[in-house]
Amino acid sequence: MGYKITADKFQMDDMRTKYGPRKGLEGPFLYANGQVLYYDPKEGKYWDPKSDFYMSDSEMTTIHNYLLTLLTS
Repeated sequence: MGYKITADKFQMDDMRTKYGPRKGLEGPFLYANGQVLYYDPKEGKYWDPKSDFYMSDSEMTTIHNYLLTLLTS
């Protein structure tokens, strides 16, 4: 199994300056669609810091499917 880097240097630098570790959350994780999410192990859901809401299961399925499509192309 391999991996593919989907973020460019600008996106990674932006993520480091805007987002950092948050107490009780894992991440930040930069997804292929440019969205930055944190994982809350207590809730078992991903949290979006821009909207301050948890992602629904269907939204996360869409994001994961998009990533899988990119990795298999």
